Amino acid sequence: MRKLVYYIGMTIDGFIAAPDGNPEFFPVTQDVIDFIVEDYPDALPTHVREQLGVDVPNRNFDVGVQGRVTYEPALEIGVTSPHAHLRQYVVSESIEESPDPAVEIVSADVVGKIRELKAEDGKDIYLMGGARLAGALLPEIDALVVKLYPVVAGAGIPLFTTDFSPTYFELTGNRTLDSGTIILTYDKK
Repeated sequence: MRKLVYYIGMTIDGFIAAPDGNPEFFPVTQDVIDFIVEDYPDALPTHVREQLGVDVPNRNFDVGVQGRVTYEPALEIGVTSPHAHLRQYVVSESIEESPDPAVEIVSADVVGKIRELKAEDGKDIYLMGGARLAGALLPEIDALVVKLYPVVAGAGIPLFTTDFSPTYFELTGNRTLDSGTIILTYDKK
């Protein structure tokens, strides 16, 4: 059975983006790029993979799930299928029709859809964000991979937006990159 993995970058104070949703303040240094290319190339958008010359089979994921707000930056640059190397789902109540045949819109019963995907054979499911979607899917998240960047934002979009619901994870790995970014991996207890 495949796992739902929330793979995300985060500040020391727990934010995944600025208050306006922009993640561009993260210090993506060469060692971070090298880590992503080596360990999580399937998490890179297809057009970024092409720019970096990454042409490897998916190592971790074959399905990607993201919220509308996470999907919008791709649309703003004219990319309707940002992860063409994955089966793509966008969770949205406001997008009525997919702008691309390779992207399926999920507007209801997101938990049911995730359970259906988890029951299939295949690689893990990449939960790309955002915070509300991660909060709604918290009971279904099996693992976390957090790139903890050495920056304090002060405000922004948190890792999860949900009601108080303590969910316990066990640290299964940590790796410090030269820039000070720490890769933390957790499995649900």
